[in-house]
Amino acid sequence: MTKAHIVANISEKLGLEKGEAQKVVELFMETVKDSLAKGDNVYLRGFGSFITKKRAEKVGRNISKKTSVVIPAHFIPAFKPSKTFVEQVKSNVKVK
Repeated sequence: MTKAHIVANISEKLGLEKGEAQKVVELFMETVKDSLAKGDNVYLRGFGSFITKKRAEKVGRNISKKTSVVIPAHFIPAFKPSKTFVEQVKSNVKVK
């Protein structure tokens, strides 16, 4: 499913114009990104959490040049689904 599919689905279910639904989806995504960029996590009960995870400093290797580079500690965005979300997926998704 793409963002366009999500917009179309919201538009159809709520009776909104697609442009309005797209603004809502874009604003939601922007709000989540801004919150994570500030270091704040986003908790959506029954859905999951958008969190920042810290990656430790490590040594990376460039095999072609045979050199080592120190990659500093940094934060990455992550999503942790809620238990109900995980259970719903487990019970409904079939092996293809």
